[in-house]
Amino acid sequence: MSPVNPHDDAAAARVVVDESGTLREWSEGARLLLGHSAADVVGRPAAELLADEADGPALEPGAERWNGTLALRHRDGHTVSVWVLARHRPSEEDGPGTWLAVAPLDRGPEQPDDPLVRAALTQSPCATMIFDDQLRIRGANDAMARLFELPPDRFRGLRATDLGGRTQAAELEGHMRRVLATGQGHDMHTYLKAPGESRAHAWLARVAPLTGADGEVRGVCVTAHDFTEQHLARERLQLVNEASVRIGTTLDVTRTAQELADVCVPTLADFVSVDLLDPPEHGGDPVATPTPPVALRRTAHQSVTPGCPQAVAEPGRLDVYPAASPQAQCLVAGHAVVAAVPSGDLERWREWDPVRVGRIEEHGIHSMMSVPLQARGTTLGIAVFSRFRRPYAFTHDDVLLAEEVSARAAVCIDNARRYSRERETTLMLQRSLLPRWLPPTAALEAASRYLPAARSGVGGDWFDIIPLSGMRVALVVGDVVGHGIQASATMGRLRTAVRTLADIDLTPEELLTHLDDLVVRLSEESGGDGTGEVGATCLYAVYDPVSRQCSLARAGHPQPVLVPPDGPPRQLELPSGPPLGVGGLPFESAELELREGSVLAFYTDGLVSRDRGADDGQALLRDALAAPDGSLDAACDRVLHALLPTGGAADDVALLLARTRGLPAGQVATWDIPADPSLVAPIRKQVVEQLSAWELLEASFTAELVVSELVTNAIRYGSPPIRLRLIHDATTLICEVSDTSHTAPHLRRAKTWDEGGRGLLLVAQLTQRWGSRHTAEGKTIWAELALLEEE
Repeated sequence: MSPVNPHDDAAAARVVVDESGTLREWSEGARLLLGHSAADVVGRPAAELLADEADGPALEPGAERWNGTLALRHRDGHTVSVWVLARHRPSEEDGPGTWLAVAPLDRGPEQPDDPLVRAALTQSPCATMIFDDQLRIRGANDAMARLFELPPDRFRGLRATDLGGRTQAAELEGHMRRVLATGQGHDMHTYLKAPGESRAHAWLARVAPLTGADGEVRGVCVTAHDFTEQHLARERLQLVNEASVRIGTTLDVTRTAQELADVCVPTLADFVSVDLLDPPEHGGDPVATPTPPVALRRTAHQSVTPGCPQAVAEPGRLDVYPAASPQAQCLVAGHAVVAAVPSGDLERWREWDPVRVGRIEEHGIHSMMSVPLQARGTTLGIAVFSRFRRPYAFTHDDVLLAEEVSARAAVCIDNARRYSRERETTLMLQRSLLPRWLPPTAALEAASRYLPAARSGVGGDWFDIIPLSGMRVALVVGDVVGHGIQASATMGRLRTAVRTLADIDLTPEELLTHLDDLVVRLSEESGGDGTGEVGATCLYAVYDPVSRQCSLARAGHPQPVLVPPDGPPRQLELPSGPPLGVGGLPFESAELELREGSVLAFYTDGLVSRDRGADDGQALLRDALAAPDGSLDAACDRVLHALLPTGGAADDVALLLARTRGLPAGQVATWDIPADPSLVAPIRKQVVEQLSAWELLEASFTAELVVSELVTNAIRYGSPPIRLRLIHDATTLICEVSDTSHTAPHLRRAKTWDEGGRGLLLVAQLTQRWGSRHTAEGKTIWAELALLEEE
């Protein structure tokens, strides 16, 4: 049988006995001691070697070690009195363990003036052992003897593997061999429970060479230093540092609570749960000190056991804790409360929560620590730390550590709660300022999407579709710099300004010029109260379904994408304009003709320029728009799926898709009007005939009156040439009269006996809306009549 230890020598007898008392291994030292070979004794009961079986060692149940003197039977029949150290060795797998019994044979010189022993004991102030160059113990001082609970003279001849755990002892022998070979000292850190200790300690073993008079290394001195306090302090500091880094990585309350639980398991506790108070119904901060019974909602938990079987409540569940519970007690007291199961602290729980008590008993939870989560004078909830795998109860230092980590986490949770509340407010404001639906128009079909930023907060992106006179429609997309309520409020002001400016039919470049002046003024106002400058980008377009012309201008905004009805998507090259708020720089517009069925894609930079180059993002956008699909809503979803990460957009995203329609020439009629009042009657007749051809005779009477008033007004107060145009779709008839005068018409109150001055007032009463717009040649007065829908 091979030796027990691969480095075994004949200086000690070593045998291995299994749990049934059968000899399993027999060393050369054992043969020298008792004369039996391994073949003679391996597989036989170890008790047969006792001179008297009744004098065998008495082992207490669960004992891990035994030492004492045994009378053993030599092969030739005589009795040998031997001091034996027996140590239980757990199996490396799930099988039964074994016992290693050691009896030193070569105990070396007994004289107390052994130079190696004298040098070591003189120089070492702490627990010390001396090993020779064969790694056998030559001596140990009293401190080491007390630690291992052995007489000092019984160490001689043993090895490190005979005294301690297999892993740590083998590691120590490896370090000692290195010291013997190099002559240089070495430090070893380990965490174990010595026989003389009630709990495991952190140890620093300093391995130093011992040299003789000739300078040669003769042995090794090992001194053991208990640095448990320093080790625990370092662990506590590391936990605090990890908490500062790992807790609060997001502004999400649930995620922050989970980070608190994750950080503290298993360093501080075996199971951690985080329960928070529900926010007040009407906003505001939670109370400073809640009054029992306290309702807490499980937000997060973590355990050293996969699946968290110790948890009684699942995340999201609301539990009510009475005044007698440790949770309520710590919230009322405002400091940590430690409850130990062995001391009966949780017996009162049996009355109101037997399920929780049963779970505690099932998993062997013996110590619980409840710590309030408090920040900025308010109580947010509670963190409960439990131990069941770690056998030691929470100490005072553990309480201080838990309170420190919980205080850091509470600030992060409060920040997340405040951010969530502000985000909800901003989102509500944002949704109230954005169009809830896109108005249906004859000029185009549209679909849109708006996504707030997932992490950086709601911003100032907006979009709009604004019906204009003459069946035309305006499209606008903008982006205010910054995030939060200030950006959303600025967005609302700019959207209102755009609708107001669009209503007076300004050209795109003129509208952006006025909008730029507004942003400059807003920036000056906001700079005065310390909130910073205001900036924005904008893209504004006007599409006319009659001429199928589209006029576009941009102010620092990304270029739109055009998808022709029978070609690949392409990016439009519009004149570059400065962002809004720069002031003093001109804007230019571009004109292009759009075929019916063309799709225009307007968007903000959050769609294409986050986490990638703008060019790559626009290429992905064009690819997504190129997919054949007749639905604009499906195209919007496809674009967002292709360009945005699953966790949400890093910045606000606004997307507006519009498919153009063309108004057939048969729905438009135009007349050149001579500047002669006597010819108004024939014009009215032609209008009635045209309406008859369009099968709109139900609107002929009103249209005849409106045309008569507008044409007469243009002849009297305008300048030739004068032109009349009628446009209709399924629901609206539009009358337009244009002339070359730039004088804008206005309503006035006619006196009782005045013969004129009531024309525009009559037009306003007969139509659903009317107005005027300036053109390059002069002005156009228009009026819209609602047509009766067929039933």
